[in-house]
Amino acid sequence: MKTYIARRILHLIPILLGITLLSFGLMHTVAGDAIDVMEANRGTVLSEETKDRLRSELNLDKPFLVQYGIWLKDMVSGDMGTSYVSGKPVFSTFLQKLPATILLTITSILCTIIISFPLGIIAALNRNGWSDYLIRFFSFVGNSLPGFFVSLLLIYVFSLKLNLLPVMNTSGGWQGIILPTMTLTIAMSAKYIRQIRAVVLAELNKDYVIAAKARGIPYRTIILTSVMKVTLLSFITLLSLSVGSLLGGTAIIESIFMWDGVGKMAVDAILMRDYPIILAYVVWLAIIYVIFNLITDILYHYLDPRIRLGAKK
Repeated sequence: MKTYIARRILHLIPILLGITLLSFGLMHTVAGDAIDVMEANRGTVLSEETKDRLRSELNLDKPFLVQYGIWLKDMVSGDMGTSYVSGKPVFSTFLQKLPATILLTITSILCTIIISFPLGIIAALNRNGWSDYLIRFFSFVGNSLPGFFVSLLLIYVFSLKLNLLPVMNTSGGWQGIILPTMTLTIAMSAKYIRQIRAVVLAELNKDYVIAAKARGIPYRTIILTSVMKVTLLSFITLLSLSVGSLLGGTAIIESIFMWDGVGKMAVDAILMRDYPIILAYVVWLAIIYVIFNLITDILYHYLDPRIRLGAKK
């Protein structure tokens, strides 16, 4: 197991290096003269001598690969540069926004699991029944509606018409997390329900289930022991992708509800051309997806004996 994990980590290192090099190159190309951008964002007028001194301090007068090497070394040590707008360290700004995104991720994932797992199983066990059609209809609708439309619809119903929840998270109370959580849960649950239903139906038609029923094993036991284990593998894959995207910050949803997380930070940085924060956000996304793909591979290796046997060959 340790050898498998070590090998997977070694495979991921060049992927991360490639992503950071590509991201740094794109920011280097798009950003233009960083000092001019910083001057425009802060509303200051700098002399040419001051600009040259700042370029030297920020290593902007060095070749591209040298700049990348210095940036990569600083990033590994926790220094992601300084914001062009606020003048504060990017890393501290990032850490300040991260707890809000983590909280929204946890609430959305928990609500999605509570809703989608039982509904997907119920739909599969009652195939072509009224409950199956009803669940599939609502999952289809939820999967079809874009997130921004769902958020606006929820705001209209619960905030403007019923006056139960705040439109934006300005007071800092717990009520502010309900609408963004509902928005994300609706979208993810719709996908999860359809996937879980398909996996359960596929397993119910396999020979081992038919043989177990013929031997007199209770149907509930077959579902809970055999079918659920296979369903869990598919569920882990969906969950890892969802957690990765949520921790990356759902930019549109956070911006609509003024949820002060990583996604909203990225949107604000793009609007203000705050390239150090944009670059840090891209690297954060890459790290999150790589880490959760690694966790998924490890869980698959642990839960699926076929993968363990294949790794030993």
